[in-house]
Amino acid sequence: MAERKLAPAYDPVQVEDRIYRFWEDGGYFHAEPDKSKEPFVIVMPPPNITGTLHVGHALMSTIEDILVRIRRMQGYNTEWWPGTDHASIATEAKVVASLAMEGLTKAELGREEFLRRCWDWKDKYGGAIVNQQKKLGCSADWERSRFTMDEVCSRAVREVFVRLYDEGLIYRGHRMVNWCTGCKTSISDIEVDHEDEDGTLWYIDYPLEDGTGHITIATTRPETMLGDTAVAVHPEDLRYSGMVGKHVVLPIMGRRIPIIADSYVEKDFGTGALKVTPAHDVNDYELGKKHGLDSVQVIGLDGLMTKEAGRFEEMTADACREKVLEELKAGGLLRKTEVLRHAVGHCQRCGTTVEPLPSMQWFVRMEPLAKPAVEVAKSQAVQFVPERFTKTYLNWMENCKDWCISRQLWWGHRIPVWYCGSCGEQVVSRTDVESCPECGGAVRQDEDVLDTWFSSALWPFSIMGWPEQTPELEHWYPGTVLETGYDIIFFWVARMIFSGLKFMGDKPFSYVLLHGLVRNADGSKMSRSKGAGVDPLEIIEKYGADALRMTMISGNTPGNDIRWNPDKVEASRNFANKVWNASRFVLMNLEDFEPASVDEASLPYELEDRWILSRLAFASAEVQRFVDRFEIGEAARTVQDFIWGEFCDWYIEAAKPRLYGRHGDESRKAAQYALWKGLDGSLRLLHPFMPFITEEIWQMLPGSSGALIVSGLPLSSESLRDSEAEAEVGMLTDVVRTIRNIKAEFAVASNKKVDAIFQGGGQDIDRIKSNMEFIRTLAGVEGASFISPGDSKPHKAAAGVSSGIGIFLPLEGMIDIGKETERLTREVAGIDKELAGVTAKLSNASFVSKAPEAVVERERTRSLELEAARAKLMARIEELG
Repeated sequence: MAERKLAPAYDPVQVEDRIYRFWEDGGYFHAEPDKSKEPFVIVMPPPNITGTLHVGHALMSTIEDILVRIRRMQGYNTEWWPGTDHASIATEAKVVASLAMEGLTKAELGREEFLRRCWDWKDKYGGAIVNQQKKLGCSADWERSRFTMDEVCSRAVREVFVRLYDEGLIYRGHRMVNWCTGCKTSISDIEVDHEDEDGTLWYIDYPLEDGTGHITIATTRPETMLGDTAVAVHPEDLRYSGMVGKHVVLPIMGRRIPIIADSYVEKDFGTGALKVTPAHDVNDYELGKKHGLDSVQVIGLDGLMTKEAGRFEEMTADACREKVLEELKAGGLLRKTEVLRHAVGHCQRCGTTVEPLPSMQWFVRMEPLAKPAVEVAKSQAVQFVPERFTKTYLNWMENCKDWCISRQLWWGHRIPVWYCGSCGEQVVSRTDVESCPECGGAVRQDEDVLDTWFSSALWPFSIMGWPEQTPELEHWYPGTVLETGYDIIFFWVARMIFSGLKFMGDKPFSYVLLHGLVRNADGSKMSRSKGAGVDPLEIIEKYGADALRMTMISGNTPGNDIRWNPDKVEASRNFANKVWNASRFVLMNLEDFEPASVDEASLPYELEDRWILSRLAFASAEVQRFVDRFEIGEAARTVQDFIWGEFCDWYIEAAKPRLYGRHGDESRKAAQYALWKGLDGSLRLLHPFMPFITEEIWQMLPGSSGALIVSGLPLSSESLRDSEAEAEVGMLTDVVRTIRNIKAEFAVASNKKVDAIFQGGGQDIDRIKSNMEFIRTLAGVEGASFISPGDSKPHKAAAGVSSGIGIFLPLEGMIDIGKETERLTREVAGIDKELAGVTAKLSNASFVSKAPEAVVERERTRSLELEAARAKLMARIEELG
């Protein structure tokens, strides 16, 4: 038998680390493929090795751990596969920053030594977030943990690259890309955040070459005019019909450029004349290709002006802008300016303004990959929860452009392409190439690395050993649920779906469960760097991981943002304390109880025993029903309502007289059994949500063996329900609440014994008579009497009604009638004073006509409230006689 003594107060610090070691030492998180069991598989979204646990991680990890723990307890072959992401841009930035503190640059160090520093950084700091996830209680299969650049994942990355290249789905081309001058790399469209900003629209005259006048263009970026190679107008714009085919002289540069016609131009924007800069605008780039225009790049990859910018070379774009505007103004070519609100693209990682620049990059051809990925969502082979995000997913998949996958970085999966310096051969290979297979000449590998999301897209199958057909892939692919934030549907979810379909021939998971953002109480976005965020580790240190977990999911619904409320953490901690204290009481009353020696079928159950066992079966069924629908917040509410609202507040209190031996040994044993069963079931139901405290208590429960984490959930069969007991106790608890409410209205202490008179007839009165012990215990009733429905109501008695039964508490002996009358009279006087003020306002025609309608309506509502309160008090005074 386990030692059954709990500390007087629950201290998470003394429990959580010890319990987590117990789970790890027992190997309870690990699983092997077991074909005899239905699989339940979640692949953990791999956090960046640069990351620390934030509230978004805490929410995601809590939801996933709840799902995993419940399915494990239900007997599924449960696998929660963890890992971390190499995070190319973020990790490289960290290492570059650390080098700067040593007075070194990446270039000075060289690629090989820089990569060694990156691996050192990963080894030193990369496990921090994993340890923090463990603090939260995550029961992932850490023995299988993967890293996106480990040998297994790297092999899969090369295999996918080569296969896509061989099929013509990966190609290299000189195209317009989003270039971040801060991170010094290309980034994909979905890594660009477009933010509305106040800018300026400058109107500039471009003189016609023949000297007959000028054409005025409008631009938000005058520095890029140095790279203009045409001016475009709409073919139906009559203002410029005589100019198409002519040439203008580009101000400052003196270059001769044509005026062209294209229906892309918006006649109503600016002047209707568009400067065309193919090297610095995505749409201009397409116009340039269409019309055969030159491309003149005047801003370089370093963000500085190039030699093509002439005398502005080496200036920053902002400095160049100022100089260009000065010269235009001096030359009389700056016609006017306007304030313009427009969207500006920023790098999602560093916030730098993104430059559209032409560059030689590697791309994935998306159209053939997107079509199957669209179909699995439309057919609901992959279901989004909530369903509304299916539209978001489809909108992107049906309109996605080719994916730029090359990044100008050193940390990451280096592109497996080699170039021969002798014959120019380009070799794409799964293994490193030492020499040219065509001529034997020396080769050099492509300098770029793959987009981090390229390897992340393969995560559901690369971690399991693909391209080898492993037992894990055979039984655990496809996975069951992907749980992640709605903000990375495009980055990750979509790419995993089309990658799984392409290389595994099947979807990577059946459900995509999406959570929202955790926001501040006022709805603003959390930002720890701005002092407007929450550190989950601080919450864990102060309140415990269980309290944080319960807080994260309380009231949570899939896909909706959550507002952080510190009071909810206090409430969750209070609930943990309630569970602890109730468990201490139960254990103290089970010291002589051995469940193995009990024949439960022969026990003389009382009504409350039958009721709590029935309610336990109902709660278990409800929790599992909500979890099946991914309504985790509702499942948590159900557990809490059962434990606090039914087991603790009602059953334990009702069972106390029998536990104290007032009804004989057999009745006591029945109460002990129901108490044991109720606590055991409560802990099992609560465990997925609050795993530490439940495991600690369960280990001390009589009859416990092994670990709660792998024990089953309470039985939930409909046959275990006792509808008669539930109805009867439901009626009795309503009676008790009515008596308690009457006491509270008269400020009578809840534990003060009072007399009660019950008026009514039929089955409900019989139930009250036969269960007076229940009412005496829970409502503090001493003397009880009964009167018929036709009898006069008792004089000087407080009254209430429950289930059609009149309930009267004689005031004599319950309160001091004189003092109570004085108190009520003072309350009436206070209401009269406030009511007079409100009435005066509403009688003032000026106030009613001039005050805001909402203010007037508020005063009218207050008047009605005061009158109702006064009437209630006067009725009470009349009752007192």
